[in-house]
Amino acid sequence: MTSSRNSTSRNRTLSALSGAALVTGLVMAPASALAAPPVPANDAGGPAEVVRSDLGAAAIECETAMGTDPFYPGESASQIYDDRYSRGAAVPYLDEGFTPQGLGYWEDWDGSGGDLLLVTAYKSGEHSRIYGIEAGSGDHIGSVDIAEAHVGGIAVVGGWAFVPGNGSDRIRKYDLGELRTAMTEAGIPNLAQTGTSQEVPAASFLGSGGDTLYSGKFNETGRGYMHDYSVAADGTLTQGTKYEVPKKTQGMTVADGTFIYSTSYGRTNRSNIYTVDEGATDIDPSAKCYRAPSMSEGVTDHGGRLYVLYESGSSKFTDPGPRNDIEHLHEADVADAIDF
Repeated sequence: MTSSRNSTSRNRTLSALSGAALVTGLVMAPASALAAPPVPANDAGGPAEVVRSDLGAAAIECETAMGTDPFYPGESASQIYDDRYSRGAAVPYLDEGFTPQGLGYWEDWDGSGGDLLLVTAYKSGEHSRIYGIEAGSGDHIGSVDIAEAHVGGIAVVGGWAFVPGNGSDRIRKYDLGELRTAMTEAGIPNLAQTGTSQEVPAASFLGSGGDTLYSGKFNETGRGYMHDYSVAADGTLTQGTKYEVPKKTQGMTVADGTFIYSTSYGRTNRSNIYTVDEGATDIDPSAKCYRAPSMSEGVTDHGGRLYVLYESGSSKFTDPGPRNDIEHLHEADVADAIDF
């Protein structure tokens, strides 16, 4: 990588946000009256803006006021993000051109109480990968190759790790016992999926909450959707409720009664972290958001912590470079990440 890195991790205290920084909701108006003005390519903009409903119904509050001293490379995403998040574990293989996409967790992966963060990554023309990162220490404990795909998410539910397959409407499953064995082998062994992939309405991203798997559709131009799935003992998925999700959703998780969405698109645009009431099929009544660094991808929670993954650190994106060149996970207390 040619860009400079900010390797200093800072402890930050929560700062009070000015009343002007948070834009309140708007009254109902015709869609034409709510048309959003063009946003500059660098997405710096003014001190605050409203992220408007793609359905033209109401405005969603979004905290956009930028800070002055971010703990990560590049311009600040927002003061609220800078105050509440910190740098976490390093993401491996970025300099080899692998691009991270999905983020999940595996509780007690080794049978002795150790918890693992799982990252999926792709490289065009090569096998995709699953990395294992020890949640407590941040150590990279092992990786496995899997069949090539964009691998836009990963979620552990029951005895299975689920990963999107080829295309945008199939989900593969991997036996956790086989994944555990492969993850501890020397080198980077190849791991085959169990059975055949299952067709679903959409699998651009995956997430989980308890015993439930979520799989959804990324939409660049409007709001997307996701479904929840129950998981049988053999890994078969049964489709349930359909939910609306924010525009450009890249990842999601469920924590403290809240759907948390990571949304992004483009190297120079800031990302968003959205919070919506858990179970909400319509996001307008409860959605809020704040800006995050560019090119956010998967998001997961574990042990009261929220983790966010970025693809911007991949050497794939060195020319032109991204707004924020991030090679580490970012993390925050869940309570801080959703209470704003």
